[in-house]
Formats: sequence, structure tokens, C-alpha cells
Amino acid sequence: MNNLELGVIWLGRMGGNLSLQAIEKGLRVVGYTSNGASAELLAAGLEEVTAIEGFKEKLRAPRVILLYIPAGPAVDEAIDALAAELEEGDIIADGGNSYWGDSIRRHGRMAARGIRFVDLGTSGGIDGARHGACFMAGGSDDAVKVVEELATRLAVPGGFVYAGPAGMGHYVKLVHNGIEFGMLQAIGEGMEFLEYYKDQIDVQGVLKCWRNGSVIRSWLIDLMEKEYRDNNGLGNIPTYIEDTGEVNWLVADALRMEIPIPVIAQSVMQLFASRDEKKSWAGAIETMRHGFGGHPFGHYEPAKLERIEGRVGEIYKEPFPATGKKKKAA
Repeated sequence: MNNLELGVIWLGRMGGNLSLQAIEKGLRVVGYTSNGASAELLAAGLEEVTAIEGFKEKLRAPRVILLYIPAGPAVDEAIDALAAELEEGDIIADGGNSYWGDSIRRHGRMAARGIRFVDLGTSGGIDGARHGACFMAGGSDDAVKVVEELATRLAVPGGFVYAGPAGMGHYVKLVHNGIEFGMLQAIGEGMEFLEYYKDQIDVQGVLKCWRNGSVIRSWLIDLMEKEYRDNNGLGNIPTYIEDTGEVNWLVADALRMEIPIPVIAQSVMQLFASRDEKKSWAGAIETMRHGFGGHPFGHYEPAKLERIEGRVGEIYKEPFPATGKKKKAA
């Protein structure tokens, strides 16, 4: 394990915490971020480079470099800059929440330059990055095998899956995020019922009970109980739920593929509805999102997400015909 090393670009909440975990587990980490690495990372042993060009000199071939950059044009800018400096056979793994159609195009573009590309969906939030994450990989067998050796060191037991070929890591992560939205909405609506019953309910006690043996016990219920306790209820939590818009991609894909996802689609609509007036369910969702992802309370301006090279429908006419449904075998 002492011979394992990786590069990380963008040392924010995810990339920075993942780097700390890797260093603590004996991996050598070379990192770059535009505003400079934190004192904590440098003290832990991160080897910082001040430009993307520095990775080639610092890392042994075949190099593995993880990106934790918000989805959008910045991802293309970073991988193009890396590809200009790296050698044939080196690997770029996008650990952010990029759109899967964009990841497929990036696979092709990097392959033409001799660079292997892996779309590495990452779940577990900030705590997962720091102590053990869940990874979903898409790409060629040979590239994923190299990334898997690193990722399994940084994952919880069983928290790595080779989801399939190019784009499938981010496709699976997008479906995951849609499920997450549905679960958040259901818990939030349940909290609304608990808060507005005609008699006072020991909501804190109920949540503590649900954490132990109930059918709905989960990390989200754990977060709800902790944040409810720490904030003395939901009364002081802003109910304006902001998001980065990623699950909107899933809703658009579902319409094109003619796959009904009423719970996920409605959860997106309800998220929009939270911005109109104060509602307890919205405060509950805010609380859980803050707990697992460090999402700020109340209104903020998220990074604008874009599909980089055109609409996914234009490149998926074969797998998904005009009807949106796969043809059944005769």
C-alpha cells in the first residue's frame, strides 16, 4: 500500500477530505487547487503542485488523477489541460457529479489522445470522503482495475462497484441522487405530520426510537435526529431549499426514455415549492442536506450546471429508440 499514489484536483470539501483520508491510510497524495492547499492538508503530508503541469513530474506512470470539480465547463477545461501534459495510458477519474452523457463524450475525447478516463460517481458526503466513501465506476476494464485498487482503500467495505462501460458510473450516481431526493421528501413530509399533530409529540424521542430497529432506520434518519437535537427543532431552520439542479437531468432523461418516476419528479417539484413559504418539511430536508453534504441553509447562488457538448438524445438514438423503450427480444 505504501507504493500507492494519486493526484487530486480541487481540494475542497470532497477532494480535500478524501485526500486527508488517503494520506492517513498511507497513500501518497499530490494535489492542486486554484486557491492553494489548506494548512491542514499540507501538515498532513499533501504534496502540493501550483499548476496542473506539475502532476507529470510528481507522479509515476501510469498516473491516476481524481477530479472533484463542480459539473460544467470547468471539468472539460481541467481534463483538456491534463491531457496536454500526461502520457499515454495515464488515467483521469472524474469523481464529481457530472452528467453521464458528458462523461461518455469525455471518454471518447480522451481515448483519442491516449488518455484513459473513468467516471467515478462518489457518494457519502463530506463524512464519507473523510472516513470512507461509496464509489461507482464507469470505463474500460483496464482503467477501472487501476482506479479500483485506490478507491477500495478509500471506500467503506463493499462500497465500490464497477457499474459498466463509459458513463455508467455517473449514470448510476444520478439515479442514486434521484432516490435520495425521494427519500428526503418522504422524511420531510413525515416530520410535517409529527410537528403539527394536535397534541405535542416528543419528536426528538420518536426520531431516536426510529434510529433503532425501525424499518426506516437509515443514515438520513440519523442525520435528522442529530440536527433536530442540535438545533432544538426545526423552528430556526430556513425553508428555502437550494440545489445544484442535477436531479433535473434524471427527470429529463425519464421523459425521453418514457420511464415513469413520479416520486422523484414530484420531489423536485416540491423542492421548488419550498421557496414560496415556510414549511416544516422543507426545513427538515434542509437539515438533512446540511448534515450529509454541508449544503448551506437558506438561499445561495449554486454553480450553474450545463451539458457540455449537446443533448444526450442526439447521441443515444440507438440504445434508446424514439419510443424511449428498449426493444424486447423476439
